[in-house]
Amino acid sequence: MSEALMSLTLVVVLIGSLALGVWVSIALFLTGLAGVLMFSSAPPLNVLATNIWSSSSEWSLAALPLFIWMGEILFRSRMSKDLFTGLAPWMRSMPGGLGHVGILASGIFAAVSGSSAATCATVAKVAVPELKARGYDESLVLGTIAGSGTLGLLIPPSIILIVYGVAAEQSIARLFIAGVLPGTLVIGLFMAYVALCSSTGRVVTPPKDPPMRFIDKLKASRTLIPVTILIIGVVGSIYTGLASPTDSAAVGVVLALLMSWFFGDLNWQTFKEGLVAATLSSSMIAFILAGSAFLTLAMGYSGLPATIATWITGMELSHVTFLAVLTVFFVLMGCFLDGISIVVLTTAVLLPAVQASGIDTIWFGIYLVLVVEMGQLTPPVGLNLFVLQGMTGRDIVFISKAAFPFFLMLMVAVALLAVFPDIALSLPEMMYGN
Repeated sequence: MSEALMSLTLVVVLIGSLALGVWVSIALFLTGLAGVLMFSSAPPLNVLATNIWSSSSEWSLAALPLFIWMGEILFRSRMSKDLFTGLAPWMRSMPGGLGHVGILASGIFAAVSGSSAATCATVAKVAVPELKARGYDESLVLGTIAGSGTLGLLIPPSIILIVYGVAAEQSIARLFIAGVLPGTLVIGLFMAYVALCSSTGRVVTPPKDPPMRFIDKLKASRTLIPVTILIIGVVGSIYTGLASPTDSAAVGVVLALLMSWFFGDLNWQTFKEGLVAATLSSSMIAFILAGSAFLTLAMGYSGLPATIATWITGMELSHVTFLAVLTVFFVLMGCFLDGISIVVLTTAVLLPAVQASGIDTIWFGIYLVLVVEMGQLTPPVGLNLFVLQGMTGRDIVFISKAAFPFFLMLMVAVALLAVFPDIALSLPEMMYGN
C-alpha cells in the first residue's frame, strides 16, 4: 500500500469515527493506533503508553485545571452579579445604554475565567433578566452575550491558548500577552456595533436613565474591586514576571476561594460542585490532548504533515489567499467541532505549512483562536448558542440570527489582524523582545 493511500486511510478513520459520534479523544486514539500499525514496526501499546505519559506530564498543563476551577468558583459566587452592578452606571449615558454591560462584563470575566462557555453562562445568568426587564431588545441582548462570551477564548488567561501553546511548543506567557490587544479590539467592535444599532434605530432601546453624579458612579463601582484584585493577582503576576502562567493559576484559585468565602458564597456544596465540574472539564481536555499527541506521532511516521506543508507551499499562495482558505476551513470545522478539538486536530498538520509560509507562530495562535471563536457562534455545534438556548428557552434559530452580526464583527477582527499583525505581536515584542 502506498504512503498516500495509507495517509488517506488515516483521514477516513478519523472522519468516519467523528461522523459516527465517537468521542473526539477516542477517535484520535483509534486513528493514531491505525497510523502506528501502518507506518511503524514499534509495539503499538508501548508507543501509546510512552506517548500518553510524555504528553500528559507537561508542567504547563497544570495551569489548565486550575484556571478552569477558578472560573467554576466565580460562576458560583456573587462576583458575577457585582460585575453588572459596578459597570452599569458608566454605560447608562452611552448610545446603546446598558446593552454594553454584557460586552464589558464578558471581557472582564474572561480575564479571570479562560472559558468561553463559563463566560457566556455567567454573564447571561445576570445580564439577560436585568436587560429584558428594562426593555432592551431580546435579540440584541442575546447576540451581545453570545458574541462577547467568545472573549473567554482570547483574553488571557485563555484555556485554548494554553492548549495551542502546548501543542505548538510556544511560550504561553507570550501567547497570553499577545491576546490582550486583539481582545480589546473585539470588545471595541462589539460596542461600536451596539452603539450604531441604537443610534440608527435599528433596534429598540429604552430611554436613557437619568444621569448620575460622578461620585455616585465611583461608589457603585466599589463592587468591581474584588474582580479587579483577582485580575491583578492572576494577569499582573504573569506580566510582571513574578509568576509563571502555571503559578498564577494557583494564585487565582486561592484568591477566588478566599473572596468567595468572604462574601459567604463558599460552602461545602458549592466547593464540591465547582471541583467536580472543573475535574470533568479538565479530564476531557487532557484526554483530547493525549489523543492528539498520539495522532501527531502517527502523522509523523506517515509523513503527512510534511507532505501537506510541501503541497501548500508548492501552490505559492499569497498570504491573503492562504489565510482566506484557512479561515473558510476553520469556520466549516467550527460548525461540527468544539474549539479545543479544532486546535489539537489541526495544529500538528498545519504548523509546518504555516512556518514554511513565513507566518509568525505566536500571531497564528491568536488568529486561530479568533476563527475558532466564530465556531462558538455557528450551528449546529456552536457552544455559546447551546448555552444561551438552555438558559433562555429560545430556539437555536433565533439565537443564531441574533449572534450573526457578532460573527461578522469577528470576521472584521480577523481581517484587521491580517492587515495589521502588530495588533498581536507588538506587546510580546515590547516585553520579551523578538
